[in-house]
Amino acid sequence: MKVGEWMERKLITIDRKTTIQEAISLMKKHSIRHLPVTEEGRLVGLVTEGDMRQVFVASLIEELGIDDVMIKEPITVKADTEIDDAARVIHYNKIGGLPVVDEDNRLLGIITVADIMAAFIELMGVLKSSSRIDIALGQNPEAFEEVSRIISSKGGRIISVGMVPQSEEEKNIYFFRLEKRQIGKIVDALGESGYKVIASTE
Repeated sequence: MKVGEWMERKLITIDRKTTIQEAISLMKKHSIRHLPVTEEGRLVGLVTEGDMRQVFVASLIEELGIDDVMIKEPITVKADTEIDDAARVIHYNKIGGLPVVDEDNRLLGIITVADIMAAFIELMGVLKSSSRIDIALGQNPEAFEEVSRIISSKGGRIISVGMVPQSEEEKNIYFFRLEKRQIGKIVDALGESGYKVIASTE
């Protein structure tokens, strides 16, 4: 999934002439935490809710302008950046969102933690009615492909797969989320093929 599929395109932006009071009012009015600062469509800075908290003193608000509080070189991504790459950037930099720009630094949108969470929820099928099988795949390097084939051969349709590293004996435990169905035959087939089913839910 690409950032461009999930970013917010209808943005509230400001320019360098916007006052601190106006920026705060816009954030409150539109319930937003990021205000891109633009000039002729190009991104020149970013003001965040955290920036506003630091100057939320009457005397400072009167003395400072947007140039004084904005992030002048914000971290950005492109519309074709993978969602998981954007998630890593946000996590490692401990930020709440990323402006999305083109090659000329023109602002296209913004991707936030909430947008990324929505993308991952969609990808994992968490909100869909589903069944789940947790399987220890053991030492066989071809286990994942074989388990996927067994599930499909018994009529299971895989929505998503997750993995948690375990001990060397059990190797990794994979969580297969399937379209909602009875999974008894799938569980039996996996057991007959030597795979340890840790848990299952219909």
